[in-house]
Amino acid sequence: MDSAQREALAKRVLALSDATQTEVCVFSGSNELTRFTHNAVHQNVADADVTVKVRAIAGRRTGVATTNVLDDASLSDVVHRAIKMANLAPEDPDQPQLPSGGETIAPEGSYVAQTAHATPQERAAMADAIFKAAEEQDFWCAGFISTSFAGVTIANSSGACASFDGTDAGVNVKMNGADSTGFAEGYDTDVTRLDAGAIGKTSARKARDSVKPRTVEPGPWTVILEPAAFGELFTYLGDHFSAQSFDEGSSFLSGGLDKTYLGENVTILDDYAHPLSPGMPFDYEGQPTQRLTIIENGVAKNVVTDSYWAKKLGRENTGHALPAPNAYGPQASHLVVAPGTKGLNELIAETERGLLVTRFWYIRTVDQKQAIVTGMTRDGTFLVENGEIVGGVRNMRFNQSIIEALKHCELSNAPHRTGGYAYSVVVPAAKITGFNFSSGTDF
Repeated sequence: MDSAQREALAKRVLALSDATQTEVCVFSGSNELTRFTHNAVHQNVADADVTVKVRAIAGRRTGVATTNVLDDASLSDVVHRAIKMANLAPEDPDQPQLPSGGETIAPEGSYVAQTAHATPQERAAMADAIFKAAEEQDFWCAGFISTSFAGVTIANSSGACASFDGTDAGVNVKMNGADSTGFAEGYDTDVTRLDAGAIGKTSARKARDSVKPRTVEPGPWTVILEPAAFGELFTYLGDHFSAQSFDEGSSFLSGGLDKTYLGENVTILDDYAHPLSPGMPFDYEGQPTQRLTIIENGVAKNVVTDSYWAKKLGRENTGHALPAPNAYGPQASHLVVAPGTKGLNELIAETERGLLVTRFWYIRTVDQKQAIVTGMTRDGTFLVENGEIVGGVRNMRFNQSIIEALKHCELSNAPHRTGGYAYSVVVPAAKITGFNFSSGTDF
């Protein structure tokens, strides 16, 4: 379903509602995933669907209903269900008028036809290149290759109408040896720019270079976090930039804006048009999304809002609404950490003794407001001595405040897109002093 078809469907559903206010979201898309293990594809799955979500506002009461059945009776039913739920819901005195939207332009590179129409055979060929990299080192690998298309149209009774079509692709590889593992990844809206063979070779090199890992003592360390590690750590700050968290006191920014919280070399943006991660230029209320500086040289400048929190806090609507209903409030969905001035190799060369970390896993929050998290290293942890990588290290568990880490860091000069099933960020590598490892492991 293209944008014109989605807009026609959204307006058709909108016309069926007699609620005080109505919002219609139409989502169309497809997701394809090729998974592999032990150097063989073992699963290929694909889904395609069109979903219609209706938010009806009756006075100050709200109801939401969803369907993926598009005949006349089902569309009429979903509208009536949303209105019925709104009439049964409690009143919210802060319920705002739905935003009227505005002009938006999709950033260059956000939609690539080759990605939208990628075939299982193309993903299998990419997997084969990874298998060859594994077999050259006598390793076995596991991971996935994904391609997807997503179309979104938002229309409401205030006159907003916005559409976006986007694509995405990802490669995720874990290489496995007898006593070592290595990880590499790649994400892009253009699947043809992902060199699966090179990604496989990177993960194999990390597994090869970390054989016979040694044990090092826990405690405070200087760490150099590659983008995959830094990105997974940094994403746990994401909800701190929400106006809801800011107002409710769970954000480290709740002490107020225009105050210094992080190192003066740390600038954090929310940028849907970043060339490494171009995305949707409006939010799930059809409001144009602003490109914001959230932290500038360590100083808090902005939190993100939607129509509800903009009204409640008397702030401008920055266009960061999630689909209703949700418990999270507005979210910064295109986070970017501005790069520094030194190359990754230079950061390593200037380290007398430290650890180079490829990635983290199983990160969990210990203290939300202080952004203290715990987790473990994984798939390529290395000892650095006198500016050189001297070998692999057994994995370590850490307990660390992300805020404190970003007060004592240097950032590399090369931004990378990194991500997982639930996040995508653009970050450089980061060198952090005093990173606290609480214990070691035997693997």
